[in-house]
Amino acid sequence: MTLDQLRIFVAVAERGHLTKAAEVLSLTPSAVSASIRVLEERYGTALFDRVGRGIELNEAGRSFLPEARSTLASARATEMTLAELGIGKRGTLHMQASQTIASYWLPPLLVRFHQTYPLVAIDLAISNTQSVARAVIEGTTEIGFVEDGVNEAMLSSTPVGEDHFALVVAPGHPWADGAPVAPSALLSGEWVMREQGSGTRSAFEVMLAAVGIDSTELNVTLTLPSNESVRAAVKAGPYATVMSSLVVAADIQAALLCEVNIALPPRSFYLLRHASRYKSRASLAFEQLIRRNHA
Repeated sequence: MTLDQLRIFVAVAERGHLTKAAEVLSLTPSAVSASIRVLEERYGTALFDRVGRGIELNEAGRSFLPEARSTLASARATEMTLAELGIGKRGTLHMQASQTIASYWLPPLLVRFHQTYPLVAIDLAISNTQSVARAVIEGTTEIGFVEDGVNEAMLSSTPVGEDHFALVVAPGHPWADGAPVAPSALLSGEWVMREQGSGTRSAFEVMLAAVGIDSTELNVTLTLPSNESVRAAVKAGPYATVMSSLVVAADIQAALLCEVNIALPPRSFYLLRHASRYKSRASLAFEQLIRRNHA
């Protein structure tokens, strides 16, 4: 088994399509198909089901995919080690972050890092907290940033920043008049929330539990997959939501949203690493920059 075979297998598995995988790998579809066939024949195990003109992972392929990703991650780590033995600080730092962190908290830090290490490229992907943690575990990204603590033995989780929540509604909402709102009153509102797995939603549910409110009793009218869609829905309807103050600050200043008079505790931002994988010098330098900023 070669690393090229593993790369081809993972590319096909992630896209479910030979031609699309071939385009990404700069190979012909026939070469991709032949590589998969040789891999399957070598080990006597079919990894894909051929359905019509399509191809999809079978049970064996789904079981093998995490191992293939992990092996490729280890190979990338080995390559980074060798590359960094040379002169000069260059390469690519792969990171993944939840939406709020990637859109509002990280950018100024990335600018400062680039000014210090202009030859280090940043590859930043955006996802929710659960997906970020999974990417670090699987080795598809070196470091992750999330808005909620992650209890996973394979990961180290370090607080690197603090965020503040704002409960917001549109002007004209009964809670927009500035009068204090008791936690128990939240059950009477209509809510727009981020999806399950979002750090914002998880942190808010913990806050509710701390004041004796079961989050499942909230009247959640809409569940949406991004900060932008949640903000737009709250502006357009009689809804409430809780978001990072970083996300809604401009809307509050422009009087497009109103912050409800209720005290909400802060939450931490966390840096995730795999507990046993190699730490590149670029990632350590970026972590040091964040720690200086957080001090």
